[in-house]
Amino acid sequence: MKDYNKSINDLKASGSLRRLPEVEHEGKYILKEGQRMLNLSSNDYLGLASRSDLRNDFLDKLKVTKLPLSSTSSRLLTGNYTIYTDMETDMAKRFGREACLLFNSGYHANTGILPALADKQTLIVADKLVHASIIDGILLSGAAFQRYKHNDYAHLERLLAKESPAYEQVIVVTESIFSMDGDTADLNRLVELKKAFPNIILYVDEAHAIGVRGTTGLGLAEEQNCIQDIDLLVGTFGKALASMGAYLLCSNVIREYLVNTMRPLIFSTALPPAQIAWTKYIFDLLPSFATERKQLHKVSNLLREKLKGSGGEISASHIIPYIVGENSDCILKAEELQRKGFYCLPVRPPTVPKGTARIRFSLTAAIETQAIDQLTSIIHNIS
Repeated sequence: MKDYNKSINDLKASGSLRRLPEVEHEGKYILKEGQRMLNLSSNDYLGLASRSDLRNDFLDKLKVTKLPLSSTSSRLLTGNYTIYTDMETDMAKRFGREACLLFNSGYHANTGILPALADKQTLIVADKLVHASIIDGILLSGAAFQRYKHNDYAHLERLLAKESPAYEQVIVVTESIFSMDGDTADLNRLVELKKAFPNIILYVDEAHAIGVRGTTGLGLAEEQNCIQDIDLLVGTFGKALASMGAYLLCSNVIREYLVNTMRPLIFSTALPPAQIAWTKYIFDLLPSFATERKQLHKVSNLLREKLKGSGGEISASHIIPYIVGENSDCILKAEELQRKGFYCLPVRPPTVPKGTARIRFSLTAAIETQAIDQLTSIIHNIS
């Protein structure tokens, strides 16, 4: 039997051991070991998760619907409640796409879509910094796989020119906002490349952009005006939309094919209908959260400016890295910031490349500019 205890000790020695934190939530604050800290590690980008006005209004509506708290089965058995169809129809209409399909999580989506669509005649070409769930989906697919240098579209074009003629289809995969550096993809450049090659399918994960980018919150694809040109547009509800689950905007043909072939969809109990109703409630309100998006952009711009030279210059979003370098130094700085009232966490290899351990600030609309000023003052004093 493998010596798992030795592996744990090795993780401790390298400063890479992770533990589940024991925390309580109080709006934009985290309570841990008797200390109250501003939460700078949340994916609740619009600050909606703790909004009592939204929760109470929704619960009043839920009482009328009498939707159950469990679907009790897969959607292909008895779990396909009308609320799922309503949500998918609503989303397809808002995005101007033929079809939408819901999933239990972003991980389910990314580990299910690619294995279902890819085969031995498929090449998957992914940005080097795509999320672990996408990498897992690529590996599960069994398809040929190459990476292009992060946001290097000249490199991608060379790969496509060289490799695409040998395959029936090539799936190009990227995130729109990248989860560790907070930088963004040039989706229109990717669309240009897709149109230049006859067998390219473009897959874009908007997990960190849905809700916070675009005039009505539909993501970076809305902001860059290319929603219709992305074949497989994926996103999640567990971040800015303060719920759980994920979606795919696609063609009717792709939707029908996935319903018949995507294993995480076929073999998973569906999300509770009441949960889908909450997601739809928030999604329908998404255009009205312009003030929240504006505040998020304001504090993000401020923190990026104040962290220039230490990682702030990399970001183009509300996810802002403060790159420290070594694991031990990063842990110490995160602990010091926590003692000063800011709940932020170290991100270490293998999540990020060796030597780039960082504190990853994940901002929300509930944060004010005064807090950013105080945070950066502390950072500069402990650097």
